Amino acid sequence: MNDWAPAIPSEGAGMFHPPSRNWLSPPSSGFIVKKTMRMDIPVDKYPNFNFVGRLLGPRGNSLKRVEANTDCRVLIRGRGSIKDAAKEELMRGKPGYEHLNEALHLVIEAELPAEIIDIRLMQAREILDDMLKPVDESMDFFKKQQLGELAMLNGTLIEMTARRSLGQSPHFTTAWA
Repeated sequence: MNDWAPAIPSEGAGMFHPPSRNWLSPPSSGFIVKKTMRMDIPVDKYPNFNFVGRLLGPRGNSLKRVEANTDCRVLIRGRGSIKDAAKEELMRGKPGYEHLNEALHLVIEAELPAEIIDIRLMQAREILDDMLKPVDESMDFFKKQQLGELAMLNGTLIEMTARRSLGQSPHFTTAWA
């Protein structure tokens, strides 16, 4: 017989949240709330802009970074959300793929303590709003950052110091040689 009462409610209760991962955040009330937000992607305004590629970034890392920074899950849904158009057409109308009949959009989901969920959803929305603003390529810092990351992942990035030692101009504009 165990004389000690459990100090922590059982996981089966489902209403309590484990201690916060971030020691700087205020203590949680423990009540978990799930919320979903939809963001339309302005494909009709900018038909030639690659929104999906910009959102995903190299190997999906840009979207993963948004998710990690906000504790929200971001899903790309709607027409054009599946890379292979033939597969998209095949899946259209099947259970779970109803979103393919809608315009391209994002679904932002969060399952967090009630006191922080709205803040995190708004953070995700602000970051994604910035990512969805088409910018002239010559001024697009975000795209340059993504290209540099891709070059690094592929092992083709040449740093500025390496370029100078190879006799290349320091004004070389691409991230690869």
